[in-house]
Amino acid sequence: MTGPLVQARALRKVYASRRGIFGRVSHVRAVDDVSLEIAKGETLGLVGESGSGKSTTGRLVLGLEQADNGEVRFADAPMPSMGTQVWRTQRARVQMIYQDPLGALDKRLTILDQVREPLDIHDIGERSERDQRALELLRSVDLSAEHGRRYPGELSGGQRQRAVLARALATRPEFLVCDEPVSALDVSIQAQVVNLLCDLQDRLGLTMLFISHDLRVVRQVSHRVAVMYLGQIVETGSADDLFSAPLHPYTRALVSASPAPGRRSADRIVLQGDPPNPADRPSGCAFHPRCANALAACRVTQPTLSQPSATRSVACHLYADGQRSAA
Repeated sequence: MTGPLVQARALRKVYASRRGIFGRVSHVRAVDDVSLEIAKGETLGLVGESGSGKSTTGRLVLGLEQADNGEVRFADAPMPSMGTQVWRTQRARVQMIYQDPLGALDKRLTILDQVREPLDIHDIGERSERDQRALELLRSVDLSAEHGRRYPGELSGGQRQRAVLARALATRPEFLVCDEPVSALDVSIQAQVVNLLCDLQDRLGLTMLFISHDLRVVRQVSHRVAVMYLGQIVETGSADDLFSAPLHPYTRALVSASPAPGRRSADRIVLQGDPPNPADRPSGCAFHPRCANALAACRVTQPTLSQPSATRSVACHLYADGQRSAA
């Protein structure tokens, strides 16, 4: 791995919502001052509960949504404005794998036609060569020419996700955003798709942002992991360090709930209550209403990411100035 291929700085995305025709407009900070870097050839796992802002972050990083504040840089250049010709050209270098493979595919077109489609859109290669390239892509994800002649409804969930992956790889992208790519699949099929992703990354040198709530899968595919809570990054670190010694109380609860050999159910940390309403965030640290270790400062002051070690970052008053307070 070398320097960052993808850099995001202070990203913020706010959505306005209204309950009913005459209801008061409320503002939801879906992503709030998020910064991250992904090195070339690296996979960054992004984890958190539903509604934490993971998918919105992925769309902002990919340029599918415009941030209200902050900047995304790809290959040391600013991400072009969405819809421009430069942005459309760059889309060949960055692709997305969606959660629902059936929803991501056109039910009216054969799989081969859909894998070839990005080649047609970006005018890649000679027209006569594109079918052959599409067949090669299908074989690279363990699908056959027979699968290519079928329609999405004639394939299993795992086969459809492989087809989505083949289509995403058609333009030889450098960066993939995988948004819950295996959550809709059976466990046995999940393992096959995850192993395929890891193999493709090794062979093609792909850089990935892997978004999931399944920590077991994230640990398998990721070099580093970032943990999100209510629109903010609360901890980052290498996958091994973060899962073996989580620092933030929220990360500890997530890791304790993830099945692992030798981990007893009695060791699980059960969080009290539900995540707060994003439109009515608590003062101070957003996690403090659910945190058993909350300090007085947690209710008043929002913690910023600090570095208790060279390879770890955590936003928690328990680690103020790099010193761990008694929990």
